[in-house]
Amino acid sequence: MKGTMLVAMLVASLLMGSAVSAPAQDKPANNLEIIHEKLKADKKLIVAKYMELTESEAKRFWPVYEAYQKDLDALNRRLFDLLQSYAADYRNKSLTDEKAKKLLDDWIAIENDDAKRRASFAPKVLKALPAKKAARYLQIENEYRILIKYDLAATVPLVQ
Repeated sequence: MKGTMLVAMLVASLLMGSAVSAPAQDKPANNLEIIHEKLKADKKLIVAKYMELTESEAKRFWPVYEAYQKDLDALNRRLFDLLQSYAADYRNKSLTDEKAKKLLDDWIAIENDDAKRRASFAPKVLKALPAKKAARYLQIENEYRILIKYDLAATVPLVQ
């Protein structure tokens, strides 16, 4: 699992380090899209390596995995947009109390939606895999989420 953590840390650094500092231009957005697609493919390879699925398990698991990732992408888009908004206000020193309250409300909504998403997918993973493998997969996803949050905590500046 140490290999997973190392790669996840790299993923978090690339995704979130770029999220706060990327200027709003077409070319960087395209580069971020390319990086995002590469990281998704790398994550899938890591999951495949650590899951050690049988052929029949793989047939049941990968559709659940893809649905989970699609849901996760939508949630990450919301987080990215929130970070972009904060970054713009931070750079321009234009964060008002009202904007800060909205950012806080949006962040809490994203966190709540993330918890609901995880809760709704756990039974689907358990249906596709034996309990120990389902727990392993959810543990891998949890490690990714924790590392991304750690990276955010380390790279997103405090509100001024």
